[in-house]
Amino acid sequence: MSEKKTLAVIGGTGDLGGGLAWRWAKAGYRVIVGSRTQDKAETAAAGILADHPDAIVEGLANVDAAAAAELIVVTVPFSVQKVNLDAIREAAAGKVVLDCTVPLVPPKVARVQLPEGGSAGQLAQEILGDNVDVVSAFHNVGAEHLRSDQQIDCDVMVFGNKVAARDQAVELVEAAGMKAWHAGPLANSAAAEAMTSVLIGINRRYGVHGAGVRITGDPTK
Repeated sequence: MSEKKTLAVIGGTGDLGGGLAWRWAKAGYRVIVGSRTQDKAETAAAGILADHPDAIVEGLANVDAAAAAELIVVTVPFSVQKVNLDAIREAAAGKVVLDCTVPLVPPKVARVQLPEGGSAGQLAQEILGDNVDVVSAFHNVGAEHLRSDQQIDCDVMVFGNKVAARDQAVELVEAAGMKAWHAGPLANSAAAEAMTSVLIGINRRYGVHGAGVRITGDPTK
């Protein structure tokens, strides 16, 4: 992206959405925090502004946030992915949508339970339709690490059927302070989504505080 796009973070009052919004606001993006209700969104936006007074942040209801943005980021639980995507479908037409949904099915969230459609990323594309470019990322990032200046020990794999759309997501990953990797088409998102359950199990077994994924053999290092 030659210029920073206006971002809507759907579900931006949650840990992942709020943390990403915090980092992107700090990086100079105009961020619209989305929530089911505008008052919750405004409260979350005010919290970001308290930490970054010079940032451009506002809070709107999800549908209004999606309509006002140039690029939409979806950070909602799998159980409400469809209802949220249905609500913003019209506003998302012609845009890139970065979907971060992981198909966790409580109570056994440490067990891989991919949906019949193959992955949450593919389901997002099916719901939003062909006039939306869906990319998928941030599946394996410990959300508790985002809302701070600390270095996050995790790489981010970016999936999508169009390279240009993935490029936009890669830029957002890097703006949030992480290493991004083009990881192929949206169908490949199933691998990272499944890994989230594996990492949850590792966290529990070994007492790890937010296990992540690193891609080794980086030729740039």
